[in-house]
Amino acid sequence: MPTTDYAALIRETAASIRPVDTVAIARAEARQGQLTKPPGSLGRLEDLATRIAGITGRERPRLDHRVVIVAAGDHGVTAQGVSAYPAEVTVQMVGNFLAGGAAINVLAAHAGARVRIVDAGVALETPAHPNLVRLRLGPGTADITEGPAMSRALAERAIAEGIALFQAEHAAGCDIVALGEMGIGNTTPAAAIIATATGRPPRAVTGRGTGVDDDRYDRKVRVIERALEVNRPDPTDGIGMLAGIGGFEIGVLAGVYLGAAAARVPAVIDGVISGAAALIAEAIAPDARGVFIASHRSAEPGHAATLEHLRLEPLLDLGMRLGEGSGAALGMSLCVAACRLLDEMATFAEAGVSDSDEVIEPEA
Repeated sequence: MPTTDYAALIRETAASIRPVDTVAIARAEARQGQLTKPPGSLGRLEDLATRIAGITGRERPRLDHRVVIVAAGDHGVTAQGVSAYPAEVTVQMVGNFLAGGAAINVLAAHAGARVRIVDAGVALETPAHPNLVRLRLGPGTADITEGPAMSRALAERAIAEGIALFQAEHAAGCDIVALGEMGIGNTTPAAAIIATATGRPPRAVTGRGTGVDDDRYDRKVRVIERALEVNRPDPTDGIGMLAGIGGFEIGVLAGVYLGAAAARVPAVIDGVISGAAALIAEAIAPDARGVFIASHRSAEPGHAATLEHLRLEPLLDLGMRLGEGSGAALGMSLCVAACRLLDEMATFAEAGVSDSDEVIEPEA
């Protein structure tokens, strides 16, 4: 992004975020009651469409332009043995995303969404590609057991870059955005953020990530406890949380959430890392949570704590824990379906169908 006043962009974006539009919600609810179906018969799809009406400020929202943003970054804390996979996998998976061979590519295509891959801070060199945004804020973060993950200035830049990235995507056409990530070891900083934001002990919000054994899981919990002791993050300071215990990809996604909230665009949360980024954004601008949609409940325990803190009910519960935005892409498909039902179904009057309030006299 051309400007270097990252803090100002964050402040301006946060200040422009407003609560959901209650008038649009009321109008959407009224239309739901006129559609050719028994009241409430589409269940949570009705609530979802009505909620998106409130987010967008449109009684009949359409989600024709869909984007999935997948941010990738590496983490110095992997030196503590918290992951079952080597850090080289991050750059290898970025290549797979760009080649179209990953789960998120398949599910984004199913949702009719374009995919934007972001090198937020991958340790190894990423390939040149037209669909890759190469921010490269650093070759991975520092080890959070020894000090902060990054400087506060770099945390501000990560968030501001995410805001600018969303603004560019919005200018190109974006009615809904799904947020995913890639980064070996990133469930560790995510759990540290979740523990800080929710006030829960690290063990209660720490999962096995890529599938570590019991010994490595216990080590992971101790690593998070040590990171919190060393950095002492403040749950009311989103930028400080990111600087102390976060990741470059988490910061970029937090900025995307803020940009989406300012533009009144639904932002679909994926799993535990995407959720941690939402917590950072919510700490910066509490009204940002109004645009958050929880796609699914991850198998990672920290994700349930995140959704409870944000007061969100997930659309799906499929036992998923892949990341990449895979669950968010599925959730996006449901958002599109819900809004199409609200917009495209006929009303009783349009269809010439008697609704439940009319009395039909029997023939003589």
